Amino acid sequence: MINVIIIEDEIPAMKVMLRALSEASNEVNVQARLKTVKESIEYLKNVSLLPDIIFSDVQLSDGLSFEIFKQAGVQTPVIFTTAYDQFTLLAFENNGIDYILKPVEKNDIKKALEKYRRLKHYFAQHDPDQPLARLMNFINQKTKSRLLAKKGQENIALRLEDVILFYTENKMVFVIDRFCKKYIVDKPLTQLESELDENNFFRANRHYIVNLNFIKGFKPFEKVKLSIDLNIPEINHSIIVSQETAPAFRQWMRDA
Repeated sequence: MINVIIIEDEIPAMKVMLRALSEASNEVNVQARLKTVKESIEYLKNVSLLPDIIFSDVQLSDGLSFEIFKQAGVQTPVIFTTAYDQFTLLAFENNGIDYILKPVEKNDIKKALEKYRRLKHYFAQHDPDQPLARLMNFINQKTKSRLLAKKGQENIALRLEDVILFYTENKMVFVIDRFCKKYIVDKPLTQLESELDENNFFRANRHYIVNLNFIKGFKPFEKVKLSIDLNIPEINHSIIVSQETAPAFRQWMRDA
């Protein structure tokens, strides 16, 4: 039996999903039906048995469903459903294993379930003790190409190749892109550091993460520290590599 939860805020779409699931497989058990980001976070944080798969709409009445998986911290494969295709990359960066465009049909569900079974079978062969853990590590370790940031009430999908630096100020984290635009990021620098490609991004100190592709060079600062020069002079930030990190930074630049 495959236990699933459905996250969908529109009643007609929920009914279509339920019908498609029942027609696609008799092995599916709908564990819960949820409607909002807030309700879903609360459910996933407190449920005693996590589902095998989550079917989730992207745009809910109180925000994008990506916020659910960021805040709840669950490691459950997600099959996203939406009427729009612009969220594809973000879906695969948030536990996504498939992406179905509405209207959802039986064959779409069949293909998505079969994909889940194939992935589970593959990792069961390679790690019989923890097949799903291996599956989710595979999904979540794929190199991210985009980052969800905020500008006012708007959610922006930034290409990581366009990011110059991340920095923290007054307990908030900001990102600046190559066009010198500043956005807010709802993640601490420590989490960002673990998610970013270490070949391209470096944690210079407690306050900054910088993109290698925008570094013009570096020079000594106070004998043992280093000062980074960016190749975009409009970015008026003084980025100092700490004494403890300077040797690793030099090696990182040599290996680039």
